[in-house]
Amino acid sequence: MKITDVTVTHFEQRGIRELTFGPHNAPTTGTSVLGLVTLRTDEGLEGHAFLGSVTKSAELDSLSLIQTLKPILLGRDPLDRERIHVDICKRFRSTTWRCIGAVDVALWDLAGKIADLPIHRLVGGYRTSVPAYASSPGHVDLGEYVEEALEARARGYHAYKIHPPRNGWQGDVEVCKAVRKAVGDGYRLMLDSTWMYTYTEALRVGRAIEEMGFYWFEDPLAEEDIYNCAKLRQKLDIPIVATEFSPGGFHAYAPWITARATDYLRGDVAVKGGITACVKTAHLAEAFRMTFEIHHGGNSLNNVANLHVMCGIPNSEFFEVILPDDVQKYGLVDDLVVDAQGMVRVPDGPGLGVEIDFDLIRRHTIADVT
Repeated sequence: MKITDVTVTHFEQRGIRELTFGPHNAPTTGTSVLGLVTLRTDEGLEGHAFLGSVTKSAELDSLSLIQTLKPILLGRDPLDRERIHVDICKRFRSTTWRCIGAVDVALWDLAGKIADLPIHRLVGGYRTSVPAYASSPGHVDLGEYVEEALEARARGYHAYKIHPPRNGWQGDVEVCKAVRKAVGDGYRLMLDSTWMYTYTEALRVGRAIEEMGFYWFEDPLAEEDIYNCAKLRQKLDIPIVATEFSPGGFHAYAPWITARATDYLRGDVAVKGGITACVKTAHLAEAFRMTFEIHHGGNSLNNVANLHVMCGIPNSEFFEVILPDDVQKYGLVDDLVVDAQGMVRVPDGPGLGVEIDFDLIRRHTIADVT
């Protein structure tokens, strides 16, 4: 079997209400462009992935995928995933990790279809469902966090994570206090400061939420600041979660471990180079008895891929659902659902195991990149 073509179909997601998730992303603008990546083979099978999110148009990536990665893929056996992954990762300077990740997800989708098995079984088959936590957008009003946290708890989510407003570290602490008071001491809470603090501010916030019994402190410092993360971790008892957007792919995790700068590793198929990279990262973390907490994938199909990784490994605790979750779901006939017990079940069909809504994509197609 050989790969005969690689295409990206741009399709619009419309009606996105205005949301912010932190200073690293611009607010949503009402419309975004997603990309359907398709790898075609000479035996008629196709592997798929999505590019883009509500805050990052696929148009930013798709041309480099076609120009840089397509020539490497044509004529290759899609089951040579490891060899292909090594080859495409060498081209990261000419493309993006999102493109590398999308190609890798599509290759795993093909592998599952060839084997007639879901991806999580190919990865390892550790479990079939995982607990989910609700992850807030950035709100203006403190009361919005309280209301959202109470709703998340009522819906069965196992935890609630705060992306704070942009009004200073003191305001972030006040939000954390209000949410903790509302949900009580027994409910898991996390804080993701989205790289907004100086070392001194992070230390003050960390000590405050430590006293409130928060479960983890995520991305307190700049994404490449290994030195100060290591210092911060020495001062705090609350677990530090870094590396979500630390520069580089799989190999970039090693300095964070050797510097003892984070308690957990973090990443996802979109930002770290696909399923292959995430599985390797999970095993690396496991060797150090660390967990690999998987970040939201930015679109529906990436989240399915993330869930397959989680269900194939033992050392990832929570599936992230960014709120409002309806905004993050687009392009599938039946998307992932968090049940009343706060669990999300992995699809059991071959490959990614979900049905892409090709009719919707055709209705909203704006371009084909070939």
